[in-house]
Amino acid sequence: MKLVVVGFGQCGGRIADEFARLNKRARGLRGLNIITGAYAVNTDVADMSGLTTIKSDYNHRILIGNKKTQGHGVGKINELGAEIAHEDADKVIETIRSTEHFAETDAFLLIAGAAGGTGSGAIAVMTQQIKERYVDKPVYNLIVLPFEHEVVTEERTVYNVATCLKSSYLVADAIFLVDNQRYVMKDASLTRNLAKINQFIVHPFFNLLCAGEEKKTQYIGAKILDAGDIIQTLVGWTTLGYGQSQTSIFKNFLKGARDFRDKATETQRGIHALDEAISSLSIKCNPLESKRALYLISAPAKEINVDLIKELGTYVKNMAPEAVIRSGDYPREKGNMDVTLILSEMSDVEKVRSYFTKAINLIAELKKRQEGLVSTQRGIDVSIKDIPSLL
Repeated sequence: MKLVVVGFGQCGGRIADEFARLNKRARGLRGLNIITGAYAVNTDVADMSGLTTIKSDYNHRILIGNKKTQGHGVGKINELGAEIAHEDADKVIETIRSTEHFAETDAFLLIAGAAGGTGSGAIAVMTQQIKERYVDKPVYNLIVLPFEHEVVTEERTVYNVATCLKSSYLVADAIFLVDNQRYVMKDASLTRNLAKINQFIVHPFFNLLCAGEEKKTQYIGAKILDAGDIIQTLVGWTTLGYGQSQTSIFKNFLKGARDFRDKATETQRGIHALDEAISSLSIKCNPLESKRALYLISAPAKEINVDLIKELGTYVKNMAPEAVIRSGDYPREKGNMDVTLILSEMSDVEKVRSYFTKAINLIAELKKRQEGLVSTQRGIDVSIKDIPSLL
């Protein structure tokens, strides 16, 4: 699967930069091109100056709203970010259209932090604009939720997150939700934390995107997981996880014939990798709420057997009994058994519902009215109507 990746604001731009590095890795290690274009869009010149991999020309680092912000950002006012995105949408879309391999693109991935100003305001507006121009290509959002301390100390954060999530939900084909708090390292510096978090966010996409683009016969899976499978899986609220377990690359060579214990061990490794993928899902959720699921196993070809695929499929089905499940194998890794897991079309996500509820209470408090308080037991679709839209 090939993506055009566009990052909005500081957070989105840095993650888009990480996707550009991921594409370099795919080209270097596997001779594959999985990102047809990587762009950073911002109202702040300084933020874009900190990127390292996205090309530094104005066609890849796109400054918008310069007349209103003089290149200094929108100060967390996401309504202003949305307004600027409306005004400069054509500038961004025309630049993306000039991508050299644009015709090969399967989908768009737009990225932003939900708590900021530029990214939070622009992502839904640009999603809507791109969908109107390219009706045959799905547009996905990857939205990063803030750290807990940001929510506690900054009221504007709650409002920005809620309005960003609602607006994106109305227009995007699917939204990958990422909770920063799940990846935080308490003893590391802020800079190292953010760099590592961005790597954790992007890494699960590597095998997922490479599997359907593989050209070498020996690395093409028996059951290929291609762009069509991914597109059919991604709908609405979505989470992504990745797990890994070590395999012994010299074991079978030294022993000659395969021992019966090897087969059981391979299955155990697969289950361990899947357990790890579940525990590292990008947002805490209840798998029972998902209506679609996908998993990809990547390991040396000899390690992938029918029993392993059967056990993984049964595990996922028991975890998400109402989900339509798609799966595939990718015999690429050496010394590792990797599992990538997607849960999608989730009917309820506790963290999202919590933001909607907090924002509604905040709006009620600011407007000095007490009616309409929302119970925390209300589902997302019920409470979402009370959140203002940026569109």
